[in-house]
Amino acid sequence: MSLAARIVLRNVSVTFPVLSFRDRSLRSRFVNAVTLRRTAAVPHIVTALSDVSLDIRAGDRLAIIGANGAGKTTLLRVLAGIYHPTGGSVDVIGRCLSLFDLSAGFDEEATGYENIMRRGLVIGARRAEIDARRTEIAEFTELGDRLDLPLRTYSSGMMLRLIFAVATAVEGEIVLLDEWIGVGDQQFRRKARQRLDEIVARAGILVLASHDIELIQSTCNRAILLEQGRIAAIGATDEILGRYLGGPKA
Repeated sequence: MSLAARIVLRNVSVTFPVLSFRDRSLRSRFVNAVTLRRTAAVPHIVTALSDVSLDIRAGDRLAIIGANGAGKTTLLRVLAGIYHPTGGSVDVIGRCLSLFDLSAGFDEEATGYENIMRRGLVIGARRAEIDARRTEIAEFTELGDRLDLPLRTYSSGMMLRLIFAVATAVEGEIVLLDEWIGVGDQQFRRKARQRLDEIVARAGILVLASHDIELIQSTCNRAILLEQGRIAAIGATDEILGRYLGGPKA
């Protein structure tokens, strides 16, 4: 485990300007062009995260809990550096392994081997690092000569095998997960689960966004409850789950 891994968020906010359907419509643009109107569209501001402060240290297995739309995925993307906060600051010490948006960087016209390199570069690996692990990745997929064919010839199961193998080939001190990954048939699923367990065990920090209560209880020692982009509660996993689920039922 990396004892140096740490994530510190100070008063982080994330907002997105969103144009209404009317402002984005082709008809609206056409009318503006014909009438020479120059009225600027006023975007609606959506607040995805608001004043979020966190200190995540080595050894933490942190669950992000909340209803759909609470900001869980946005927070993960901020931690991964995909989204930059519009307010506050984010300090990340350690290499992040982001296990979400797994299909980003894949090209259906490129071969499996070519996509190993493409996706590896997307997740931040160095070219030499990918080259060194190319054979290992290929063997893990169990796709054999299929890796010489373009992705458009793959079944969905074959695609998932390749995506998972590349995504987990490079380890990080910090692992970010949006739901636990289950891929392929039963035999491959067991192998994938073993690899994921090993990666998480070696990581200094795990941040997991999930609705799976049993998974959160068995994996995480801390949790935060997000409500409308704000941290409503933070503490031990059972305590936060109790609040999220409404407390003990009679």
